[in-house]
Amino acid sequence: MADTKSKVKETKAKVTDQKPRIGVFVCHCGTNIAGVVDVKAIIEYAKTVPNVVHAEDYQYVCSTPGQKKITDAIKEKNLTGTVVAACSPRLHEPTFRRATKEGGLNPFRFEMANIREQGTWVHMHDPAGATEKAKDAIRIAVAKASLLEDLTPKSVAVEHAAMVVGAGIAGMQAALDLANAGIKTYLVEKLPSIGGRMSQLDKTFPTLDCSQCILTPKMVDVGRAENIELLTYHEVDAVEGFIGNFDVTLRKKANGVLSMAEAEAKGISGGGCNGCGDCEPVCPVIKPNPFEMGMKPRKAIYIYHPQVVPLLYTIDFDSCIKCGLCVTACGEKKAIDLEMKDELRKVKVGTVVLALGYDMFPVENKREWGYKQFDNVVNSLELERLICASGPTAGHLIRPSDGQTPKRVAFVLCAGSRDNTGIGKPYCSRFCCMYSLKHAHQIIEKIPGVIPYIFYMDIRSFGKMYEEFYYRIQDEGAKFIRGRVANILEDPVTKNLHVYAEDTMLNRPIDLEVDMVVLAAAVQPAADTDRTRKLFGVSCSQDGWLLEAHPKLNPCGTTTAGVFVAGVCQGPKDIPDTVAQAEGAASAASIPIHIGKVELEPYFAQCIEEKCAGCGMCVNLCPYSALSLVDKEGGGKVMQVTEAKCKGCGTCGGFCPGGAIWMQHFATPQVIAQIDAFLLGGAK
Repeated sequence: MADTKSKVKETKAKVTDQKPRIGVFVCHCGTNIAGVVDVKAIIEYAKTVPNVVHAEDYQYVCSTPGQKKITDAIKEKNLTGTVVAACSPRLHEPTFRRATKEGGLNPFRFEMANIREQGTWVHMHDPAGATEKAKDAIRIAVAKASLLEDLTPKSVAVEHAAMVVGAGIAGMQAALDLANAGIKTYLVEKLPSIGGRMSQLDKTFPTLDCSQCILTPKMVDVGRAENIELLTYHEVDAVEGFIGNFDVTLRKKANGVLSMAEAEAKGISGGGCNGCGDCEPVCPVIKPNPFEMGMKPRKAIYIYHPQVVPLLYTIDFDSCIKCGLCVTACGEKKAIDLEMKDELRKVKVGTVVLALGYDMFPVENKREWGYKQFDNVVNSLELERLICASGPTAGHLIRPSDGQTPKRVAFVLCAGSRDNTGIGKPYCSRFCCMYSLKHAHQIIEKIPGVIPYIFYMDIRSFGKMYEEFYYRIQDEGAKFIRGRVANILEDPVTKNLHVYAEDTMLNRPIDLEVDMVVLAAAVQPAADTDRTRKLFGVSCSQDGWLLEAHPKLNPCGTTTAGVFVAGVCQGPKDIPDTVAQAEGAASAASIPIHIGKVELEPYFAQCIEEKCAGCGMCVNLCPYSALSLVDKEGGGKVMQVTEAKCKGCGTCGGFCPGGAIWMQHFATPQVIAQIDAFLLGGAK
């Protein structure tokens, strides 16, 4: 322990020649804090803590008068550091740093004691214990504040370009906003066409607009935008760098077809694919079309759907037999290259927006509902294609088993959502209730005399004009049955389905015979979401959705500076909310680009060269690839930190066997002082 004390004293001498003078400010936070703990007792205790020369409380320290108390105390008491005992640093640390700076101190001479989330909120039934814990938290914070150093944020230049990954409605909106702001934007899409899930829909609720009618003009705008470089059939292969300077390696998947621009670059005058379609009829390979949910065939050479942007055919090399018939049919255009290989390309961008979309939950995992066991049980996206005019049945709703028009259709809501069995998803998928109401309206509109039966737990009509739409569907004749569907069985002769459930309103079991069942399947993160988020260093929730920096104050940002999220990849949301978040993400992503530089928090590691043995053990431990070994003068190796990449996590500093790594703002002597303050009660 004596060695520990000597380190602390040594650090104190290094930090300042002046004896630490700390001011403590305790926030009432209304009744969040003051309604549980004894604030006056905490203030009296804080005055006895070593190095504290000023302590006071205020109802809301984050308010303008509360911040003024901090600035005034710094000037009047000649403080060397401040401690605010209040809520989470995640919420108000920037606020109190600014107040500390306005008082004349370096903003990083501030420390926060969380006595709300880690105190009163979890110990509200033990006021005495919460009060003692608050005293401990303040004592620990003061110990660190006494040893804090002046830190200076670093600035890095920002590349005047952005990237949007995913070209559904969220990605397209974000790319258009960035492009319209004068920023070069790379729009990366893994599929051969932009449009995403919205391109598979027939109509949108509650206005019942044709999905393609409102989507296609936006797709065309994206294809023609001067500042957008459209990179369809591309995937992110690797990511290096940091905010302002991301080096993204893209994989251009071999599509076997040259665009006009590619043909011209290869010296083929007047060549390249013009979308004429001469190649498709001669192709002998037939396989299910995933855009049509497997309910319509496609060839090995195809366009994704009739409104594709860009209009360019694609060869599915997994099924192509390379017979060469398409090459012959293409003729002088010479657009088809059956030997095409994947290509890698690296681009540099300042910021990135992830709009990765979603997948449907594999509702066949819920065996009791008979999906993929009985022909006439379909999911909601399959129904979208069946009732869409451009779908496999030209908009005529038929039973898959026999092609007959159904007269009684059951809709099973929350099919995999709000499911705590371990098979489904515990969260609400948000828009399933509304699109099921839309489907009920559409079949009533298309089929005279049809009766839709909607089995629901709760109808969640949460948006503008949604509740009114719900009332409209009730008035149109849809039957609502409150209760979970327990089982669905098929009559082997008629192929009709028996839906077994409990009507919780009437408190009785139901056996309802219907012609078709539509499962409103839950949504889940897209298959490649986890791989892509790891490339960009973005965290995810326990459900796999991308995690925002703050659910309320920064819903578009992520824990990786310069990377933003938009759309359903961050969590289930409908089209208006998706577009709104995309616009927010584009705005946030454009700010550092327009400023031209970005300021980084100085929480990065520093190497003490005279102590570094150049062993390199820390290099492979760094989760952000911020460390490297470089040659030093006089021979040997020394660790070097790329400060813009370093997040100050401390992994390297905790491991270094020689103690050669100094973690700014979280230095070992500071942490030791906090431990001593807790274990020894502030003893010196």
